[in-house]
Amino acid sequence: MSYLVLARKWRPQTFSDVVGQTAIVRTLRNALKHRRVAHAMIFSGVRGVGKTTLARIMAKALNCHAQDKAPCGACPSCDDIKNGTAIDLHEIDGASNRGIQEIRDLKENIRFRPTQERYKIIIIDEVHMLTTEAFNALLKTLEEPPEHVYFMFATTEPHKVPVTILSRCQRYELQRVRAKDLADFFARIAREEGVSISPAALATIAREADGSVRDGLSLLDQVFSFGGDEVTDEDLVQVLGLVDGRIFAAITARLLDGDLAGAVERLHAAYTKGMDLKRFAHGLLDYARVLLLCKTCRNPADILDMAADDLTAAREQAAGHSEETLSALFHLLLTTAEAMQRAVHPRMTIEMGFIKAVQLGQVLPVTQLIERLDACLRDAPAGAVATAPAARAPPSSSMPSCAHQARAPWIRHTSATYRHTRVPCRKTIHSMSHPTAGPDMPG
Repeated sequence: MSYLVLARKWRPQTFSDVVGQTAIVRTLRNALKHRRVAHAMIFSGVRGVGKTTLARIMAKALNCHAQDKAPCGACPSCDDIKNGTAIDLHEIDGASNRGIQEIRDLKENIRFRPTQERYKIIIIDEVHMLTTEAFNALLKTLEEPPEHVYFMFATTEPHKVPVTILSRCQRYELQRVRAKDLADFFARIAREEGVSISPAALATIAREADGSVRDGLSLLDQVFSFGGDEVTDEDLVQVLGLVDGRIFAAITARLLDGDLAGAVERLHAAYTKGMDLKRFAHGLLDYARVLLLCKTCRNPADILDMAADDLTAAREQAAGHSEETLSALFHLLLTTAEAMQRAVHPRMTIEMGFIKAVQLGQVLPVTQLIERLDACLRDAPAGAVATAPAARAPPSSSMPSCAHQARAPWIRHTSATYRHTRVPCRKTIHSMSHPTAGPDMPG
């Protein structure tokens, strides 16, 4: 028998198996319990968060023989859906069956009652790929469907679905799964699979999955194949090019402290282990964002999906630097990461970025610079600060007429540390330097 990848082997079969979608699972369970299931539902969200999985679980629950604890996962109806042999479940790929003719065939099919079960379930994946004509052909059927039919749609781009379709469906927007929930789920899989892997490695994979369960399971499957029964942190770097988040904290600390040699040595150590430099640059940029949010936000835990210990360490590190310094570092790393995408020599690009970051030093706010300048001027002896003499106003009889002089004859420069200085307009200065020029002479 061929190998079954983790993403298929660990696909949720009941509501209790779903990871990270507590609110939606509760809503669907209550809808089944109180018999308030909508005839058309649309599940939206990023890839790999459980859209099609929830649609299949709902199909099981609607046709399950054990109504008190649906879906039971043991009755013939649940087994048929699990094995892909259910006659009354029609799962359609919207990308390859997107024309009006396919929708006409579907409408002709749902006119007949189910063959084995109570309901016919129509699941259309990537429904946003249907053509405009196909959507229009579905409108009337979605508004008044037969009593024995339920429609369930899944899409990663709900904004491409016409509003007329959305208004006829109950919408369920699935969230990205938190990194902690993913790490706990992956740890349970590792125990069941008999693989030893460190919590730091699991946290790194969960962070790289970016909220997608399927993406994380694909990475985990690849690591298990390489490491066998025991997976080390170095295996992640060799196989996937993933780096432990602690190295980002260490390099950032050295950049902020002006230790260029230490930052470059850490970069070289990670590079020799097979790390992907472009992915590393994005990880470093993400950690700079973490520091900036820890410095500027009252409750960074509400924004950042991080472990409590890592967040505490980041807040302590951010407390030792000004907001301007962290902001300048973030923008510099952002420019470096963008340059590396098109660079012929990515390593040289990131090393030059390190040099610029070290040269930033401690960036002071403008207000502090002005306060220091004012203090120096106050402490300076009288007469030490040269002031510009006020310009002498010429007699009005010798002044040429200026069209704009009536509105703004003088430009005033005002400062907290300098005297008022009045500067005459350009034409006035020219007349003062050429006293023989008359009103009609060109200036």
